[in-house]
Amino acid sequence: MNYEILIAFAMATFLLALSPGPDNIFVLVQSISNGKKSGLAVVAGLMTGCLVHTTLLALGVSAVIKSNPTIFTIIKIFGAVYLIYLAILVYKGGDHISIQGEGLKKSLTSLFKQGFIMNVFNPKVTIFFLAFFPGFLFSERMNSVMQFYILGFLFILVSSVVFGAIAILAGEISVFLTKNKRIGLFLKWIQVVVFTGIAIYLVLG
Repeated sequence: MNYEILIAFAMATFLLALSPGPDNIFVLVQSISNGKKSGLAVVAGLMTGCLVHTTLLALGVSAVIKSNPTIFTIIKIFGAVYLIYLAILVYKGGDHISIQGEGLKKSLTSLFKQGFIMNVFNPKVTIFFLAFFPGFLFSERMNSVMQFYILGFLFILVSSVVFGAIAILAGEISVFLTKNKRIGLFLKWIQVVVFTGIAIYLVLG
């Protein structure tokens, strides 16, 4: 088992979870508007959705690995191209972080469901998992299905910690973002570097 690969995967996940996106911005808005429990309910829904994507990825891609290693190589190349595409989109995008959004009071159950649906039915998450995970298989002996699940749970764990911290510290974060206008530019370049770095790793790995 290659622990260095797992550490690299965890670090990449941490940086990507920290970078502004629709999911963590939604968590932030709900926490600011309706309290920490509302933000944490959204986090729980989002992470449960990630488990669904992990299962689909583990069963599907593992079958491909067993049947045709060449197709698996093509999947990794596709992943690299998609990550470069994401890096370009982030580079061309703005660096302003907006925390304006709908903050209507909803039950915790409704927020959990909304987070779950946002994640499960977002095709971009499916494609991202397909692009991100295959290059980080860390053992030649362990079953690939098990490896994908371990990566999935690690992704969920790290993302939960980051998103949970956003929910709990929402007030302080909103003040910090308001006072520090250039933080958006910093986080934008983190995304560009991480996406590009993973893409290069997929091609060379």
